[in-house]
Amino acid sequence: MSTKLKGDIAEQAATLQALQLGWGVLRPIGDRLAYDLVFDVQGILLKIQVKSSWYDEKSGNYVVDNRRTKTNRREILRANYSLEDFDFALVYIQELSLFYVFPVDTFISYGSEIHLVENDKRQRKPKSAIYRGAWDLILQWAARRETCA
Repeated sequence: MSTKLKGDIAEQAATLQALQLGWGVLRPIGDRLAYDLVFDVQGILLKIQVKSSWYDEKSGNYVVDNRRTKTNRREILRANYSLEDFDFALVYIQELSLFYVFPVDTFISYGSEIHLVENDKRQRKPKSAIYRGAWDLILQWAARRETCA
């Protein structure tokens, strides 16, 4: 499966999840922006970056690159995101129908990859574990924005 198709599937899964939570979903035209979707949560608009993970056999983890990737016919260009690019990153593990919900500051604080551990045999949970299915973080963020407005 191509990375473009995996990304499309992840975006559709994020759209479905947001709709099931009662949120509005807006989709930008084209793919030149640093975010993929906009969620309307109680009248507050949030920019959402959606990423699809892959399974790394060697580590036994799901992995996502937390950088912006652009391709042309000759090369792949990667650049870091900034705090202004989006509000949340949703990392989709298609095989598990599962999202990790990262605030932008957390998402960009990792090196170039985030390893998501879905193995119960590990003694200590990785710091990414608190973001597993953490849709409530988006609600909390929107509520804080609402009180500031």
